[in-house]
Amino acid sequence: MSDNEYCALTTPDTVRIERELPGPIERVWAFLTEPEKRKTWQAGGTFDPRVGGAVNHVFRNAELTGEPRGPVDEYLIDSTILAWEPPRLLSHTWEDGSVVTFELTPVGDRVRLVVTHRRIADRNGLLNYSAGWHAHLDLLADRLAGRTPPHFDDTMTDLRLRYAARLNGERETP
Repeated sequence: MSDNEYCALTTPDTVRIERELPGPIERVWAFLTEPEKRKTWQAGGTFDPRVGGAVNHVFRNAELTGEPRGPVDEYLIDSTILAWEPPRLLSHTWEDGSVVTFELTPVGDRVRLVVTHRRIADRNGLLNYSAGWHAHLDLLADRLAGRTPPHFDDTMTDLRLRYAARLNGERETP
């Protein structure tokens, strides 16, 4: 895995991750904002598309890729949309007072998606959000490209270990 695939710690409380995805931009935007598409890579729930609108994230990660390997936990996050500029910019609150921003830019027939998660309270949040965004965006890339993704639980387990090592300043072993 190359360094530019990882979340970057841009300030002590902010992580940023970038992916180049198959376009067009409207298609990627739909996967960010339409609940039926959003639940294939991140979370289901409701979405009120306007500044001040409510976003209800219903995470069921164990069901994202194939059969669950154990109990299916459901995790809910309620958010409020802070910025809404289709199809280029979406920003909303997160449960802990942090803020997530999605920026989309066309690059030929592809789309650059930048996710920035700001105001993360602690190291545990940095670890979990970094691994989580990485895993979810890899799943989004697979969905958009029509590829079969690896099991989400395996991906998260691996990424948590990799990000823990990175946050501790350790070198990865190939």
